[in-house]
Amino acid sequence: MRFTMNLPSTPDELDAQHKDLLKDSSCWHSIPLLNYTPLHKLKDQTLVRFRGMIQDMMDPEIYLERYEIKSPDGGKRLQDGKYRDCLKLANGEEIDYNGESNVHGERRTMFLVSVPGLNDWSKEHEKQCCPQIKLCSVSESSMSAKKRALDEEEAMEVDGASETTIKRQCVKAVQAEEKPSAASGSSVLSSEYLLNSPLPDRPSMACMVKVYEDFDTYQLNTLVDFVGFLSVDSSLDAATLEVDDCENLSVLQATHPSPFLIPRIHAFGFKLLPHANPLLDESLRQPMEPCEEANPSQMAVHKDLRMLLKLCLFDDDLAAEYLLSHLISTVYSRSEMQSIGKFALNICNLPKECLQYFTTKLYEILELLLPASHYLPMTLETMNTASFAPKKDYETNKLVSGVLQLAPHTHLVLDETCMSQGKLEANGVLAVQHLAHLINNQELNCDFQYYQIGYHANIPVLVLSEGRSMLPSDFVMPINADTKAVELIGESLKAAHHYLQPARLLQFRKYLTTARISSFSVSEEHTEMIQQDFVDMRKANVKSNADDLHGLLVLSRLLGIARGRETLDKETWQLATEFEAKRRSRLQSLPKSAAQMRT
Repeated sequence: MRFTMNLPSTPDELDAQHKDLLKDSSCWHSIPLLNYTPLHKLKDQTLVRFRGMIQDMMDPEIYLERYEIKSPDGGKRLQDGKYRDCLKLANGEEIDYNGESNVHGERRTMFLVSVPGLNDWSKEHEKQCCPQIKLCSVSESSMSAKKRALDEEEAMEVDGASETTIKRQCVKAVQAEEKPSAASGSSVLSSEYLLNSPLPDRPSMACMVKVYEDFDTYQLNTLVDFVGFLSVDSSLDAATLEVDDCENLSVLQATHPSPFLIPRIHAFGFKLLPHANPLLDESLRQPMEPCEEANPSQMAVHKDLRMLLKLCLFDDDLAAEYLLSHLISTVYSRSEMQSIGKFALNICNLPKECLQYFTTKLYEILELLLPASHYLPMTLETMNTASFAPKKDYETNKLVSGVLQLAPHTHLVLDETCMSQGKLEANGVLAVQHLAHLINNQELNCDFQYYQIGYHANIPVLVLSEGRSMLPSDFVMPINADTKAVELIGESLKAAHHYLQPARLLQFRKYLTTARISSFSVSEEHTEMIQQDFVDMRKANVKSNADDLHGLLVLSRLLGIARGRETLDKETWQLATEFEAKRRSRLQSLPKSAAQMRT
């Protein structure tokens, strides 16, 4: 179904029919992405979108949803205040704060950052698919608006640019008719602090999104695509706000940053994003993308991708199988005690001869395949100084982000080979605890000073180490590399880059995300087979427990999905048991961890 109705250009034009328009992906796609549009050239109240992760949730806000306005001749009219930050008045008009028709409403503000760790190819695809917008300088438009003389009829128009005088009242706390006294704020918070990027070396764009309904739908750290009206009125800056008395200037500036640093959007539509891959997002599809029928089968792509990973892992086919399983893993169910589906992988026994460059070169391959990922060298300096988990700053009433506050399915690659002998300080010990808790429970603990709150996470963690990692993992995979494979690894990694031609890259990128979100089931018949096999393993004196059975189930599920299957079969289950037997055999001769750390 295609809609022919135009999208609203101002909040006053918005009605229920416009929200129905957003059900059409082509209509959604026609709205410009604020993520890739020059902010300083956008006009206030432009219809835009913003894609990002909910990094913080601010306090509820009471505003005037509808209010009475008194004109100089004694007449009255009603004005809608929804989807606006500032109350709009024409020359000579006043707000009747005691008007019987006044209606107060509640809205919530979400602090969003563009997807942390979004890789360059994902950004480039989003940018290419972003529709061009007719740019208009805010400063030029406001200057021309002031110069124009309007008659009474023009002054009654709703468009903010057509009013000669705009009486701006901050609507966060609408109070009596009392006029606030002027006060000039000084800059006390840095732009880096205000932007609050989880990954400081890969800064995100920030946006404050105000929502008016479905408050319980939004959760911290989830991905959302919002549609709404842009608000970049300069009067929103704390430095220009008129206030009576501010006890805490830091709170004021944190909640009212410059709109040209952190814009506002008043949202009336949204989509919860199940992943960050723009290639599978209907609203970001390019019209000339290759048709799906022309793509090879899933089995063929699986074979090619496994060959690529084998090439990057010293020609180790078993390690390639486990790395591929890791790349398509996800938490698909939760119980009180477990996050089911997680596949934290420790690839270890890396040859000493190539430690200086292998881990970074391997990550370069992975970031070409994954929509979002982050490489974290576990140096003593990083562990002792970096902030890993979010922490509430009560001085500014802001949740200060940390390295681990990542969007779902952002692959975290921890390089333990960077570890040197030394002492972990208090922050370093806490960092290890946060990492271990994330790996074991797929939960991120946020520090609220007097207590901690755990938020669900879905972050696949890959640890690269020389010996067995000091961090926990679901599967430890020692590399089995012969001398020739080690000597040729540099050439192998170059060959892997050459192998990743654009068409093949497109296949791999789509395959990995599609596999991760695929459904998979186990029939009652095969459940009985698994139970019997497990009993037989115990009788044969094979050391197995409930965790081992859980690991086998997760691995067999991923092996089946990787091969395009929707249900577990006997062949896939036997393949999983065979792989696990080989992996356990390797563990018998694995040396201890090379990380020598003292707390």
